[in-house]
Amino acid sequence: MATTSPPYNIVSIADCVLRFRAARPHVHCITNGVAQNFTANVLLAAGATPSMTIAPEEVQAFVEMADALLINLGTMDTERSKAVEIAVTQANHECKPWALDPVFVQGSPLRLTLARSLVDLGPVVVRCNKGEEQALFEGRDAPCILARTGAVDRVVHEGRTVSIENGSPVMDRITAMGCALTALVAGFTAVEDDAFLAVTAALVLFGLAGDHAAETASGPGTFVPRFLDALHNIDSNDIKTGARMK
Repeated sequence: MATTSPPYNIVSIADCVLRFRAARPHVHCITNGVAQNFTANVLLAAGATPSMTIAPEEVQAFVEMADALLINLGTMDTERSKAVEIAVTQANHECKPWALDPVFVQGSPLRLTLARSLVDLGPVVVRCNKGEEQALFEGRDAPCILARTGAVDRVVHEGRTVSIENGSPVMDRITAMGCALTALVAGFTAVEDDAFLAVTAALVLFGLAGDHAAETASGPGTFVPRFLDALHNIDSNDIKTGARMK
């Protein structure tokens, strides 16, 4: 059942998606090599503009051009670490929103240390799964919006919680789904001043696209193109009739 408390009703979600497509936000993505192609295609299908360079010599200029920034820790090396530092500094200097995806921080002490230092620098949102959340915050409340994704997605911040039940189990069988979602979330925060609403709208759109793709896909291989088509084609009526929130 959809929440009826403004501004998180279905009409607000649908309006946010329409404004996202009209604005075509530019999201600069510092992400892992496995996720780059799919992340770019997700942003394009949803209506955004991606850029993907990780070169430290270029990243400041690309963040200056962008409307939002994604920091994804899926594969870390010296070049990416330097690019992350430059990009976050520039985004904060210009007050541009950025999202953090602390991929598998529970598996690497170095990555966990980096992720915690980045949280202290003020991302608008951290998008993660339960294991990543537990490692990153160790039972403490997140200081920013937390988008915890799983069988049911939850957006949590300062006592507010919205649960989103859209999505397909097949999404867990496709690499870079979560990485691409965090990029989409970052883009939505560039369009909507209410970041909680922006994150919620991004998760609803993403989950609905999964619902639509699952209707005709026979497995992961056929799911991906149908998912991208759904991101592109979902309209306000689809959102108003299909979003499952509480």
